[in-house]
Amino acid sequence: MYKFKDTKEYVDYFNELIEKERKAEKEFHLNEIKRLSGNERQKRGRAVLGLRMKFVGEFLDFKIYRFNRNNMPDHQIKVGDIVLVSKGEPLKFNQEATVSGVGKNFIEVYSKEPIFRSKLYRLDLFVNDITFKRMKKALNEVENGKWKMENGVDVLLGKKEPNVVEAQEKSDILNDSQNIALSKSINSDVFLIHGPPGTGKTTTLAEVIKKHIGKKLLVSADSNVAVDNLLEKLKDFNVVRIGHPAKMDSKLMKYSLDVRIRRDKRYKEIEKIIKKIDDLKYLQEKKYKKPTPGRRRGLSDEEILKYAKEGKGARGVLKEWMKEMAEWLKIQKNINKLFDEKNKKTQEIMDDILENAQIVFATNSACGGEFLEEREFDTVFIDEAAQAMEPSTLIPMIKGKQIIFAGDHKQLPPTILSNDERLKVSLFERFSELYPKAVHTLGIQYRMNEKINEFPSCKFYDCKVKTYEEIKNITIKDLNIQPDSEYGDYEPVVFIDTCGKFMEKSKKDSPSKYNPKEAEFVVSLVEKLLKNGAKEEHIGIITPYKDHEEYIKKVISSHLHDFTTSLLEVKSVDGFQGREKEIIILSLVRANEKEEIGFLSDIRRLNVAITRAKRKLVIIGDAKTLLVNDTYKNLIEYIKKNGVYKKI
Repeated sequence: MYKFKDTKEYVDYFNELIEKERKAEKEFHLNEIKRLSGNERQKRGRAVLGLRMKFVGEFLDFKIYRFNRNNMPDHQIKVGDIVLVSKGEPLKFNQEATVSGVGKNFIEVYSKEPIFRSKLYRLDLFVNDITFKRMKKALNEVENGKWKMENGVDVLLGKKEPNVVEAQEKSDILNDSQNIALSKSINSDVFLIHGPPGTGKTTTLAEVIKKHIGKKLLVSADSNVAVDNLLEKLKDFNVVRIGHPAKMDSKLMKYSLDVRIRRDKRYKEIEKIIKKIDDLKYLQEKKYKKPTPGRRRGLSDEEILKYAKEGKGARGVLKEWMKEMAEWLKIQKNINKLFDEKNKKTQEIMDDILENAQIVFATNSACGGEFLEEREFDTVFIDEAAQAMEPSTLIPMIKGKQIIFAGDHKQLPPTILSNDERLKVSLFERFSELYPKAVHTLGIQYRMNEKINEFPSCKFYDCKVKTYEEIKNITIKDLNIQPDSEYGDYEPVVFIDTCGKFMEKSKKDSPSKYNPKEAEFVVSLVEKLLKNGAKEEHIGIITPYKDHEEYIKKVISSHLHDFTTSLLEVKSVDGFQGREKEIIILSLVRANEKEEIGFLSDIRRLNVAITRAKRKLVIIGDAKTLLVNDTYKNLIEYIKKNGVYKKI
């Protein structure tokens, strides 16, 4: 749905979808935990068993624990994920923690609470419920009229065109197309910067933000990586980054709100208070008895203090115990007072930092957290806007009077588990359809050879994206890589047709696919490139299927002993969004008698995959299977005319 008749219809529509997605995400993990044994879930990379744990120390308000084992299996657990920590049966008992570090033989987590003791532990990938609650809260605020943007709700519902104004502003480091986006992003109510691959969307957005300095600015995106990419470009200003320290780029940690609070000169007073609290707790523990339910025998705090003052016992409680419990309570009263004082002083420092910051950075979800709860901004900038579900975008959006989006709805849509197509339509895509005057598409790409660019430019962007003159003809020859007919010599675009010789397979209980012979062929191609002068870091291998990605990694580790394969990247399409490599090998996997291509038919994924390559794109697939889809048919025809088409 692109238009809504009123806020009630809008709120009801998205509340239903949020609930559906929330249930799908929890059910996905819980069902898998129920359905599969720990070992089977470990094989899929969503659990790690047999871990030992050690306490590493504390950082800010978190306790850090390291889980390790010598032969750590491959897993999907990443920094920033929420995991369930258990003794082996997470459905019976578990504790949630946030992953702060992942190494070859360890997974490190942050936890607010101490983690229970056990000989061995199990970690399971899980979900974070907070974001869903914040989406619902944002919807409530729209419904209750809390959004301060003039005509904002009418624009949101599709009832009123946003006011688009072109200002006489430009930046010397931007090209003409980027400067049009800049000029329209100064005074327009709502504006969308549409950035196809390689067109400098992030650079443009950073320049736009600089032109707004002086107002209250909030910068957000759905992912921590996107937020940190913008922060990196704007760190010379007075910036503050809100979010869980475990999820931030470690190089940018000094800009985090937690660290900035601790670096404030007033924090010395807070440290003194913390020391007093710790001393009192130590005294309390060592010298006096805690009034547990068993000890107090139903006596209230007031009664304990009264009897202790009178030097009496009561209800079978000895007077000595009564005195000790009374002392414990007196100390606790002091501790509580000190905690209040600590919180008040911390809040003062935090308010000053946020008030004086020129730019505040946070993920969409973090914009709905306690730190920004009551704060409003003149302008909100939302990057990666086409990859976020609409209710997620709403969280930062309703804090601003002016909204600037950046994204590309022709690349990956929001990732969802509920399979409800309605949630795959981002606010960026909906506004692009409703308000074409409020959109500007950046028109010059600086990434890829002209022949790699031409097909996606015409297929996805009405041939609007042109190649920057100086990189039109870049090839692997410039990298001193020797030509070889196996990979189409110096030709930038190559399709290798597997002609039905490599058939796809699937693992039991897995919705994914893999193609063993195609994987082996990919690795032989990589080996040839490396022997002919390519560096490991030049090459990226992309595949749409997780099981195929894992299979390729296995073949690499068993075949390429002479090379530093840790620099060779093998990832899913999603893992390569926003990235680039000199050479991309795209392994499409699908080859079957029924000529089914499954989710390869989502051509936005194809757009992302083929636009990661700078100098060479090699696509490997079974043409007969792929030709059922018009886009793949057009792509193969394009390569036959403009590149190299080879049969195995």
